[in-house]
Amino acid sequence: MAKPKTKEQLLTAGNETFAKLQELIGKMSVPEQIATFLFEDRDKNLRDVLIHLYEWHQMMLEWYEVGCLNQGTPQTPAQEYKWNQLPLLNHEIWLKYQATSLAAAKELLLGSHRKVMAIIEELSDEELFEKGYYPWTKTTNLAAYFIPNTSGHYNWAMTKLKKHLRGYRGVSRL
Repeated sequence: MAKPKTKEQLLTAGNETFAKLQELIGKMSVPEQIATFLFEDRDKNLRDVLIHLYEWHQMMLEWYEVGCLNQGTPQTPAQEYKWNQLPLLNHEIWLKYQATSLAAAKELLLGSHRKVMAIIEELSDEELFEKGYYPWTKTTNLAAYFIPNTSGHYNWAMTKLKKHLRGYRGVSRL
């Protein structure tokens, strides 16, 4: 799918990719859903991947609230982190949610996806795609923050889960 250039394309990309992610998860057996990935990675299982998506939604919601609603300058990507520190930030996210159940992760992600998509629904093409419409986005636009936190991240998750399934199913056939 091409990079969204309109609100409708952004909504379609986000919702369709999320639906594909949900469909992929729905086709996974319970053992596949709870299994530890057979490859080295920060995320060890489905729960970790879903929580990663959820927490990035939370950051996006905060950026929107601070930068768009309150006309401030949000700290991106997060308090005390710079963009070149994403591996450290993502590891902190991983640590924070180790006690979270898979069921809770699924519910959290569903709720945060709905919140993010509802915000996109409320915004105009101009608010989403005009560079510098919100001062905190500087030389880019708000959509440049929504795209990687919706369809872009959902595609990342599906790639990781498909890799898990290839390894898991290959091993279980032996």
